[in-house]
Amino acid sequence: MNLDFHRVLAERGLSPLLRARPTWLQVNLGKRCNQACAHCHVDASPVRREQMSAETAAAVLDALRVNPALELLDITGGAPELNANFRMLVEGAHALGRAVMDRCNLTVLLESGQEDTAAFLAAHRVHVVASLPCYLQSNVDKQRGRGVFDRSVTALRRLNALGYGQPGSGLELDLVYNPVGAHLPPAQAGLEADYKRRLAEDHGVVFTRLLTLTNMPIARFAADLARKGDAGAYMDLLVGAFNPATVDGLMCRHLISVGWDGALYDCDFNQMLELPPPGARRTIHDLGRAEDWEGAPIAVGAHCFGCTAGAGSSCGGALA
Repeated sequence: MNLDFHRVLAERGLSPLLRARPTWLQVNLGKRCNQACAHCHVDASPVRREQMSAETAAAVLDALRVNPALELLDITGGAPELNANFRMLVEGAHALGRAVMDRCNLTVLLESGQEDTAAFLAAHRVHVVASLPCYLQSNVDKQRGRGVFDRSVTALRRLNALGYGQPGSGLELDLVYNPVGAHLPPAQAGLEADYKRRLAEDHGVVFTRLLTLTNMPIARFAADLARKGDAGAYMDLLVGAFNPATVDGLMCRHLISVGWDGALYDCDFNQMLELPPPGARRTIHDLGRAEDWEGAPIAVGAHCFGCTAGAGSSCGGALA
């Protein structure tokens, strides 16, 4: 098994992996979350205390202000809504005319103090990307904790009532599927049709699109694989399913990732591994012109096989 991602790219004439011009700023507000999911690549949980400061959040808005090429602010976590600066970032980016995306775990919308968060998101036309790893209660609760499925459905109904996922509303509500176990996602289009049918028939829920994501062999999911003795087999699966057609669309080529402490990375996965871009370490305070990142080399590792396996996997779902 060849775990050298750079070498596999080179063998197919795809090396080195270089950036396109970034259009997407993805910001991780911290590792605090109201859940502790088995597949979480952030290793987030209610006991984590890492949180982006107001100063760093203000620097994110400054970076957007001087970089009109960064068209999208993608806010993630943890549960980003639990960060005290979440609404300031949304309001600031919205005022700058940027599209805003919130990667929401759904159940956070039912937490104390979050009663008006769904309405806040709708008022600022925020694109909600919501985690729901299956349309079956048993699979969701197995991966995310007892009772999570029912609470997720309640949150989805709240979003639907505000117009999210409804045709013609302009309020986008995407759902995210992660496999329950050590295998690749099925075809995104077919699974989306199943999701739409089952959620509508069983729960009266509608949504815009389904995004399929491969579980990354890092952090909590990697520990779970090792505990079960499945780590080697899972990496064999990823390497064996390498698809060169996914490389052009890899998210690391099109976004800049900002850690909760302001450090810059090529992608959210590299951020969790504390694997910075080649060269001097940089923070949001010295991001500079986004255009200057075009053509820069990208830091890679064995985990990159997760994004290039099968139909591929990115923050926007399947790639091929």
